[in-house]
Amino acid sequence: MASRGTPGTVTIILLKCLMHLAAFAPFIYLVFSVRSGGFSADPAKDIQHFTGLIGLKLLMATLLVSPLAKGLRFPQLLRCRRLLGIWCFAWATLHLLSYYFLELGVGNLSLLGQEIVRRPYLTLGMISWVLLFLLAITSFRRVQIRAGQRWQKLHNSIYLLAIMIPVHYLWSVKAYSLQPFLWLAFAVLLCALRLKKLWRKTDL
Repeated sequence: MASRGTPGTVTIILLKCLMHLAAFAPFIYLVFSVRSGGFSADPAKDIQHFTGLIGLKLLMATLLVSPLAKGLRFPQLLRCRRLLGIWCFAWATLHLLSYYFLELGVGNLSLLGQEIVRRPYLTLGMISWVLLFLLAITSFRRVQIRAGQRWQKLHNSIYLLAIMIPVHYLWSVKAYSLQPFLWLAFAVLLCALRLKKLWRKTDL
């Protein structure tokens, strides 16, 4: 077992610090843009799009960890996966809150429920958020040990999320845009890299 001061451990600590900074930096940009009027004439939509896109990028980064750890032969990299997943959930929550507060207004929980039921892309988005919430609250090592195989089955749903969230993005876009198609294609590629794991139902 590697000691605390080994180069591998130091590298992981530095990587985690960089990942925290990279995941938090867009929030600073978001606040600055809001305060300086850097968005378009419809800032509510811009904020929703921005927060959702950052969440999607972090989900893809989470999925990239395993193939990178295997390709680089650096299994310690897997210790960064939970960090990225938590940040993905945080940005997904900001995305949901931005829709609730900026689009519907404070106190409109009943309207939120109606919109989720009435609009399929919102239904898909809400299901995705609930799954992300479940993954986040069960991501702790203690929960993993207690849940056993059930934990792995639940966390395999990240591959389902990898398809659902780009589809939610694609579905929500009113005008044609190439970007959601590219994200969906990238998600399919990442899932294809992990097909053997899904078939065997074992971890990396």
